[in-house]
Amino acid sequence: MKGIVIKSTGSWYKIKQEDLSILDARMKGKIRLKELNTTNPVAVGDRVDYEYESSGDETYGVIRGIEKRSNYIIRKSNKLSKQGQIIAANIDQALLLVTLSSPKTSLGFIDRFLIMAGAYHIPVTLVFNKYDQYTEEEKLYHAHLKELYESLGYPCILSSIYMEEYLPSKQLSEAIKNKTVLISGHSGVGKSSLLNALLPSAFQKVDKISESHQRGKHTTTFAEMFNIDQHTAIIDTPGIRDFGIIDIEEAEIGHYFPEIRHYMQACRFHNCKHLNEPDCAVIAAYESGEMAASRYYNYLSILDNQNIFS
Repeated sequence: MKGIVIKSTGSWYKIKQEDLSILDARMKGKIRLKELNTTNPVAVGDRVDYEYESSGDETYGVIRGIEKRSNYIIRKSNKLSKQGQIIAANIDQALLLVTLSSPKTSLGFIDRFLIMAGAYHIPVTLVFNKYDQYTEEEKLYHAHLKELYESLGYPCILSSIYMEEYLPSKQLSEAIKNKTVLISGHSGVGKSSLLNALLPSAFQKVDKISESHQRGKHTTTFAEMFNIDQHTAIIDTPGIRDFGIIDIEEAEIGHYFPEIRHYMQACRFHNCKHLNEPDCAVIAAYESGEMAASRYYNYLSILDNQNIFS
């Protein structure tokens, strides 16, 4: 039997079967894909092979294997671990929700997410949420970020569930149509509120921001897939505090910065790391202002293994 994992709770999974009914399932034994060392071998979005088993009057599924993934988003599970955590698999589009305050999304977090998505050929749209709360200064800052990231090929959308002009259902309808879409971001950026706006029947729990730390409270505990229509699905995920780079070689990092990839062709050395090498076109672009300082600093931060989290 074949199906798609639509919810993962760690030990049990919900599988959407070919007849669209939902089956509770578990794994039997260990499943390893390639050489991935992950905390969750099965993720939401995975297409799985399973069998039926019964215990008393209860029938459930047993996952026997995972079909080859077209892609996935993975992050380092925590600062000290060598394991990764697969956030979701088989994604057509990612929406990274960004807030400029309450809580603030750091540019380092944004850039690391873009790198991991780029490594697995997943297009990302940046959704600047809670526009109704922006100060005049934040509106100017947003305009700067929009110009920067759209120049690099990342579409930017303004969103607010409280402003008619910026309702998610209006802003995102074309971006998500006929796709499997991942929603990600820090806790408190409004992922569940956005999903509820797109699909009221989801009824995802929302909560207020922590006053002491200005961080969101984790209201989504497990990743879960919801169908908007027959051809459109959204994967809602728990809030991510840190996004550590994993499974990418140091020499490859620059290739996932579009501007570095552009300028590096003119570097004197083919293996230039863009740190302090002579005749480095990337450093020259940064020093002349052609490359945004934030992007260059985040590149350097990622190369520094002790500073890949924020």
